[in-house]
Amino acid sequence: MLQKKFDEIVKTHFPNAMDAKDTSIHYLGKMQLEHGIDVSKALMATSVCSDDINVPSTTFFNVLFGPFVMGGLGGIPFVGQTGMTAFAHHIPDDGSAFFFYGPHIGVTSDGELGKMYRPGQENKGNSCGALMLALSRFQDGSYKPVLHDDDYQQMKLEQSLISQREDIINSENPQKAITEATYEIIDKKIHEYIKTCKSEFPVDKVALLGGIIINTDPGTDDYFDARNFEIIDINTL
Repeated sequence: MLQKKFDEIVKTHFPNAMDAKDTSIHYLGKMQLEHGIDVSKALMATSVCSDDINVPSTTFFNVLFGPFVMGGLGGIPFVGQTGMTAFAHHIPDDGSAFFFYGPHIGVTSDGELGKMYRPGQENKGNSCGALMLALSRFQDGSYKPVLHDDDYQQMKLEQSLISQREDIINSENPQKAITEATYEIIDKKIHEYIKTCKSEFPVDKVALLGGIIINTDPGTDDYFDARNFEIIDINTL
């Protein structure tokens, strides 16, 4: 069975990964039962890659309000403080806020990371395309990303990662390494923006779930490797 095969492959690289749909049920339950968050009044913000393949990955999109889209290429929250403020102002009356964030990476049934077969396509392609493009450019030791308006997000993504180039390209699996490095950048920025904009939130606490989305073949469930689940008390920031 293909799903079982993917389960074995994914957990070779990400031992703690869960089926993405099961992830949604698990963490919605924790929010509701353990932390008293009414998920029927929760507005979700996402900071995941713009890639269309990520939309059906979890069932959060079917249950919560939103999403308020913060992420661009690679999942970086390019909306910044203005976007965080806008999100805070959109939370339902007596509602709550939930952040779902992180990069994504494809995997094939042959175990190749950074690749996937997309719906309707015969040949495999990159996932995440933006991160795999950055990785290919980083192979050239003289390459330096130059920020410009025509490709702002990709260049900004690469600038964010360039200081880790040597560690990434010399790692055992560069595709995984660049994805891991991007997660750390997203996680840091989300926390920074929440703290900076804390006075804009009409709620006392917000929920965060960060990790790595793992894309599989069409017709099989994706996976999610959770790295951070927390409830932040806005008043203590």
